Amino acid sequence: MAILRFKALEELHTRTPVVVENLGKVSGFYGENVFNRDRMREYLQEDVFEKVMAAVEQGTQLDRKIADSVATGMKAWALSKGVSHYTHWFQPLTGTTAEKHDGFFMPVENGRAIEAFEGKQLIQQEPDASSFPNGGIRNTFEARGYSAWDPSSPAFIIGATLCIPTIFISYTGEALDYKSPLLKTLTALDKAAADVGQYFDKNITKVTATLGWEQEYFLVDEALYNARPDLVLTGRTVFGHSPAKGQQLEDHYFGSIPERAMSFMRDFENESLRLGIPVRTRHNEVAPNQFECAPVFEEANIAVDHNLLLMDLMEKIARKHNFRVLFHEKPYAGVNGSGKHNNWSMGTNTGKNLLSPGNTPKTNLQFLTFFVNTIKAVYEHDDLFRASIASAGNDHRLGANEAPPAIISVFLGSQLSVVLDELVSKVKAGKLSPEEKTNLKLNIGKIPEILLDNTDRNRTSPFAFTGNKFEFRAVGSSANCAQAMITINSAVTAQLIEFKQDVDALISKGDKKDDAILKVLKKYIEVSARIRFEGNGYGDEWVVEAEKRGLKNIKTTPLALDALVSKKTSALWTSLGIFNEREIHARHDIYLENYTKKVQIEGRVIGDLALNHIIPTAFEYQSKLITNVTGLKELYGADYKKLAVVQLSTIEQISEHISKISSKVNAMTEARKKANGLSDARKQAIEYCDKVVPYFDEIRYEVDKLELLVSDEAWPLPKYREMLFHR
Repeated sequence: MAILRFKALEELHTRTPVVVENLGKVSGFYGENVFNRDRMREYLQEDVFEKVMAAVEQGTQLDRKIADSVATGMKAWALSKGVSHYTHWFQPLTGTTAEKHDGFFMPVENGRAIEAFEGKQLIQQEPDASSFPNGGIRNTFEARGYSAWDPSSPAFIIGATLCIPTIFISYTGEALDYKSPLLKTLTALDKAAADVGQYFDKNITKVTATLGWEQEYFLVDEALYNARPDLVLTGRTVFGHSPAKGQQLEDHYFGSIPERAMSFMRDFENESLRLGIPVRTRHNEVAPNQFECAPVFEEANIAVDHNLLLMDLMEKIARKHNFRVLFHEKPYAGVNGSGKHNNWSMGTNTGKNLLSPGNTPKTNLQFLTFFVNTIKAVYEHDDLFRASIASAGNDHRLGANEAPPAIISVFLGSQLSVVLDELVSKVKAGKLSPEEKTNLKLNIGKIPEILLDNTDRNRTSPFAFTGNKFEFRAVGSSANCAQAMITINSAVTAQLIEFKQDVDALISKGDKKDDAILKVLKKYIEVSARIRFEGNGYGDEWVVEAEKRGLKNIKTTPLALDALVSKKTSALWTSLGIFNEREIHARHDIYLENYTKKVQIEGRVIGDLALNHIIPTAFEYQSKLITNVTGLKELYGADYKKLAVVQLSTIEQISEHISKISSKVNAMTEARKKANGLSDARKQAIEYCDKVVPYFDEIRYEVDKLELLVSDEAWPLPKYREMLFHR
C-alpha cells in the first residue's frame, strides 16, 4: 500500500491540464444537444408542436397519434446528430439516475434493417428494474416497472444516446422514483398559489416553483483516490490526521482557481451548456480543493433533472482530467463539508416573483402573503423538512462548524422581522381605522427599501430568506434536489390552501379582503414566531434556546426519518394526492435501508483497512524500531536505555494503539452482527446508528495517532496534506 501511495504521488507530479476546446460564444452552442422548442418547431408539424406545448404548459394529455408524430420528429433530429440508441432516463430511489439503452435499428426481411422509433417507445417502456428499491411495494419476482415520458422536461443527447426524461412507477401505479411525486407537488402548488394570487391579480392563472441549486464538491487526483480504498468504496476518508495547514487561513475561499481545476470546469461547463444547463457561476469554496458551481434559476422539475445530469457529467469528465469528484457531504474530517443549497421561489405567468416585493402596497401585501405562508409552512412541518435532508453522509455535516444545525429554523433578517412584528402590533382583532390602514400601508410600502439594506445571508441558518427567495441550505451535496422540493412544495401548498380558507371565512363574515388577509397574516406571524431565529446557529446557546422554544434537535437520520410516517405527514401527502399510505411507508423503509447499508459498508471498510493495512504497517515499523533498539543494546550494553528512550516509548505507544484498534474493531464487528440480526428496518438502522457508528470515531482516533508515529515512507494511505493541497 505504501508503494501504491508513493507511485500515486509520483504520478501526480506529472499531471498537466487537459487542453479544452474553445467553442466560442455560448450563444452559438447553448442547448444544441437538447430537443427544445426550437428543435421541436423544426422537426414537428405545427399542430403537433402546439399540442406538445399545451401538454407542457397546461398539463393536458397527449394521445397516441401525437406521440407517434413526436417520436418521428425526435428520431429524425437524433439521427441527424449521429445517435444510435435511445433510453428512458429516470430517477429511482437509489438517489442516482438510471437508463437502459435500446437501438433505433429494427431488423426487417432479406437481412436488412431500418431505424425505428414509435410513439409507444417514446411514451412508455418496461425496464426489468426488479432490483431497484421498492420498500415492499412489489415482490422480487414481480419485475414489472414502467417508465413513462415526461414531456415537460426536454429530451437530450449524451454521446450517441437519446435520453428521454421519464417517471418510474410500479405495475400497480405506485411511484418508485423522485420525479413523479415532484410533478404532483408542482401541480398542487400551481393551483393553490394561483388561487391565492387571484386576491391580488386576476391575471395570475399559473404559478411555477423555481429552483436555483448551488453544487459544492471536492476534487482529488485520480491516482490518490485509487490509493484510498475508503474513498473508492464510501466516498469519504474514514482515517486521516488533520494536516498542519487546513482551511484556517481562509486563503482558498474565492481564491484563484488552480489551472487543472479550471480546465476541468471549462470542460464540464461546455458540455453542460450544450445540454441547456445554464451553469454560470464557479468559484473556490472554503476548504482546500473544494469548489462550487451554480446555474441560473429554472423551473423546479427541469432544475432537478439538470442537477442530476450535471453530477453525472462531472464524474465522467473528471476522469478525462485525471480527477475524481467527491460529492460526499463530509469527505475529509476537520474541514468544511459540502452542501447543495436549494434556492426556492415561485413565479407567475405574469412574469412576477411572488417572493419579491413590488412598488406598491398592494404588490407588497402579495409578497407578505406568500412570504408569511412559507414561514408558517416550515413551522408546521419542521420535522418533515429535517427528514428531507436526512442521510448517512449529511449526519457527518449538519451541526459542524460549516453547515446549518439539525434544528430547523428560518432566518429573515432583523429588519424584515421588525416589519412582521409591527404588522402584528398594528393589526387589531377589530376593523382598522383609516389612519391605521394608511400607516400600515406606508410601512408595507417600505419593504423594497428595507431589503436593499438587508440582503446579507445567515450562513448558519438551514432555511434563510435571501432577498427574493428562500435558501434551503441544509440539503446534502449528494442528494437529489427533488426530495427537498417535494417537501417545500407540499408544505407550502397545504399552507396556502389553509390560508385561502381562513381569508374566505372572514370575508364571508363581512370583512373586506385586505382586512381579512392582514388578520390572517397576523395570526400566522404570531403562531410561527418560534421558528424564526436571527442569531448564530453554530452556537451552543442556540441549542438551549431552541429547546426552550420547543424546537426539535434530531441529530441522526433514523430518528429524523420518523417524520415521514407521522400522522401529520401522512395527512399532508394523502390529502394532496402526492403519496398514498403504501408509498409513504415504502419510502420510509427504503431510506432506512439505505442508511443501514451505507453505515454497514463504512464499518466493513474501517475493519478491513485497520486490520489488513494499518496494523500490519504499524507492526512492520515497530519491528524496525525494535531492531534499532537491539542494535543499540549490543553496542552500548546496559546504557542503551538512555539512548533509546524515544524508540522504546514509540514502540510502547504503537503497541497500545494496535491493541485498542484491534479490540475496538472486534467490538464493532460484534455490534454489526447483532444489528444484522434485526429484521425491523427502523430498529436495525437505530442499532447501527447507536451501537456501531460510535466505534468509527474511536477507531479513527487510534489510527490517526498511529499516522503520527509511523514513518511517512511506511504509511500506506495518501495523507490529507497530499490530497487537499495537490495542484
